[in-house]
Amino acid sequence: MWKYTARRIVEMIPILIVISILTFLFIHFIPGDPARLVAGKDATIEDVENVRHELGLDKPILKQYVDYMKNLMTGELGTSLTTGLPVIDMFKTRFMPSLQLTFLSMFWATLIGLMIGVFSAINKNKWPDYFGMVTAVSGISIPGFWLGLLLIQLFSVQLGLFPTGGLDGFSSYILPSLTLGAGIMSMIARFTRSSMLETLQADFIRTGRAKGLKEHSVIVTHALRNSLISVVTVAGLQFGFLLGGSVVVETVFSFPGMGRLLIDSIAFRDYPVIQSALLLFAFEFILVNLIVDVLYTVLNPKIQLDS
Repeated sequence: MWKYTARRIVEMIPILIVISILTFLFIHFIPGDPARLVAGKDATIEDVENVRHELGLDKPILKQYVDYMKNLMTGELGTSLTTGLPVIDMFKTRFMPSLQLTFLSMFWATLIGLMIGVFSAINKNKWPDYFGMVTAVSGISIPGFWLGLLLIQLFSVQLGLFPTGGLDGFSSYILPSLTLGAGIMSMIARFTRSSMLETLQADFIRTGRAKGLKEHSVIVTHALRNSLISVVTVAGLQFGFLLGGSVVVETVFSFPGMGRLLIDSIAFRDYPVIQSALLLFAFEFILVNLIVDVLYTVLNPKIQLDS
């Protein structure tokens, strides 16, 4: 297992280098003069040159990239052009709320998705199956921003059960996490149902029933356990997308996380923050994929780690 994990980490290095190059070149892809755009329309020539020097745009591009990589290695992500604060300090206050929101969203999505998928599979072509699949299709069809507004209107404005936005205790996570996890819940429900139906037709399930195993044991211990292999893969890959999907949800709920920070930085053309945020999102996605690969090989004995 450790040999496989080490090999996968080594394989990540070229990908991370390519991503670092793309994020570095981000500011150079901007049409026009980046320093002029950052300084603003009313800036003097001196102001523009100061911004150019602050961003390091007055150096040769190769020297800029070398400095950029050196700063990344030491955790120096630059200074925000909007707040004047170190970017790393801004991330420290925004990263944990986003991570907690993502994990809670994944928890709801997995729990509800598994329940719907299993319940639909054992009641195939009956009303619970139809109800579960309609719920799953609805969850993946409704846009996140629209679902968020509906939940705010119902549970915050009408019933007053949860805050409309911001971050004030655990209750502030409930509606955003349900909104963020709705699409993933639908996918998990559909994959669980499909995998369960296939597993329930397997020979070992029929053998277990013939030997007199209780139906609960057949469903939970054998069918669900084998179905979880494909479900874990889907859920793990979608976890990476949750990190990016939080941008919309955090904006709707005014949630002070990384997604909201990225949107605000784009609005104010805070390029050091945008560069670092994009790099962080990409790194998180690659790391999640690595974890999913390792988990899959652990859960599925048919896969040899060192093959």
